Amino acid sequence: MEIESSDIIRLMLQFLKENNLSNTYAALQEESTIALNTVDSVESFTEEIIQGHWDTVLRTVSNLKIPQRKLLDLYEQIVLELIEMRELGAARTLLRQTDPMQTLRDHFSERYLHLEHLLSRTWFDAKEAYPPGMTKEKRREIIAQALSGEVTVVAPSRLLALLGQALKWQQHQGLLPPDTAFDLFRGSAPTTKAEDDAEPTRSYATIKFPKKQHAESVTFSPDGQYLVTGTMDGFIEIWNYLTGKLRKDFKYQVEDNPMLMEDPVLCLSFSRDSEMLASGSQDGTIKVWKIQSGQCTRRFSPAHSQGVTSVCFNRDGSQILSSSFDHTVRLHGLKSGKTLKEFRGHSSFVNNAIFSYDMTRVISASSDGTVKIWDSKSTDCLHSILPNSVQAATTISGGIAVNCVIQMPKNMDHIVVCNKSPMVYLMTMRGQILKTFTSEDSILYSFNVQSGKVTTTLKLSEAEVIGVSHHPFSNILASYADDGVISLWKP
Repeated sequence: MEIESSDIIRLMLQFLKENNLSNTYAALQEESTIALNTVDSVESFTEEIIQGHWDTVLRTVSNLKIPQRKLLDLYEQIVLELIEMRELGAARTLLRQTDPMQTLRDHFSERYLHLEHLLSRTWFDAKEAYPPGMTKEKRREIIAQALSGEVTVVAPSRLLALLGQALKWQQHQGLLPPDTAFDLFRGSAPTTKAEDDAEPTRSYATIKFPKKQHAESVTFSPDGQYLVTGTMDGFIEIWNYLTGKLRKDFKYQVEDNPMLMEDPVLCLSFSRDSEMLASGSQDGTIKVWKIQSGQCTRRFSPAHSQGVTSVCFNRDGSQILSSSFDHTVRLHGLKSGKTLKEFRGHSSFVNNAIFSYDMTRVISASSDGTVKIWDSKSTDCLHSILPNSVQAATTISGGIAVNCVIQMPKNMDHIVVCNKSPMVYLMTMRGQILKTFTSEDSILYSFNVQSGKVTTTLKLSEAEVIGVSHHPFSNILASYADDGVISLWKP
C-alpha cells in the first residue's frame, strides 16, 4: 500500500484548521500548493450559496483552493447582490480591493466595467444586471453546483483517528505493551522508568529454530523495543518479545529480505540510540545495519582473520570494538570503514571485549584465562589479571578460559568475570576478588550482589545453554540453548 505525500499534507492541513492555526495553515497550503478543500457538509455549503449567505460562504471559500473561473463567478454574483441591496460601500470594497476582482479587471475588463456601471447607477435593474433568461436564483444554483464539485467531506480529526488506529493495531499485534503510555514523536513506548528488580520464574513464550540453525547471539535493544537473534545460518531477525513472534512491522522481514550474514552470526550489539545494529560472523566479517530499513550501511571484511566473538559500539556510535578467535581486539571506524587500533597481547581466543562506561578503558576476556585492562587511546595494557600469579588464592584459579566480563553499573572499578567453571567473580579492575558466586550447568542463579547469597534458581533448559540476555527495563529474560529454543522468562 502506497501513501501519497499529498494525503499526508492534507491530514496536517485538517489538523491545523481544526485547531485554529490559521497562519500555519496558510503557510503550509501556499508552500505545498496542496489544498484541503473540505467542508463539514457539501449539502450545507451549497444551501448557503443558494440562500445567499455570503458572509458564511466567503469564510468557507477563504480556506479552499477554487479554480479561478469559478471564484470570479462567485465574487461577481456577490457584488451584484450587494448592489441590488444597495450595500454600495460593501460592494465597492469587494469590487476594488479583493484579488479575484482585480483579476477580473485585468483579464475580463468588460465584465468588470459592467459591475462598475451598475455600481454608479442610482437604481438596480435585474434585466440589465443578468443576461436574458438568467435570474439571481438560477445564477446561485449554477454557482452552487460548480463549487460543490470542488469540495469533499472528511470525518473530523482524521490524523488523530489514524494514529489511534495504528497504535491499536500495534497493540493487537503485540508490538506495544497494553495499557502503557506511548511516545508518538519517538515512535516508542517510554522506557525511562525501569521496573523494580524481580527474578524471572516462568517461561511465557518460546522461539524455536532447527537445532543446526540455533541462535548463537540474542540481544535486546537499549530502548527495550527490539529482541534480535543471530543464528547459525546467518539470519538476523527481529522478534516481538511479548509474543515470541517475528515482527511484521519491518517491511524487509515481511518481504522475505532479512538482514543476512554469509556465515554463522556469533555476536550482535546495538548502538546506544537503538538505530544501528552490529553483527559479527564466523568468517571474521562485521556488518552494520540500519534497523528501520534493514540495509547494511557498513561492512568490514575481514575485520579479523578468524571468527568475531563480540562487537560493541562506542558511546556516539562512530566506532565498533570487536574481539576475535584471532587473539586480538580491534577498533573500527564507521566513517572510514577501516581498522583504527589493535589491542594485542592475549595468547588465545578473545571471547569478549567491552568499553568501560567512561570510554577510557577497554576490558577483554580470553581463553588464555586472563582479563586485560587496556588504555583505549594508547592501546597499552594497564592491568592483566593473571590466573597463574602468586595471587591465585585471591584471584581466578589457574588458566580457565574466561567467557565474558561485565562492568558493574554503579561502580566503575568493579567487574563481573565469568569463566568456564562453576564460579562467577565480582572483582576490582586490578584483580582483587570481592565476591564469589557458585552455579551449575543450565541453571540460572539470581544473586544478591551485596551479600553474595542466592535468591532464586531456575532451570533454563535440558540442553546446553549458550547465553542469556536481559531486557534493559523490564524483568524479562531471554535464554538460548543449542537445541534451537529461545525461552522468554518473566516473574
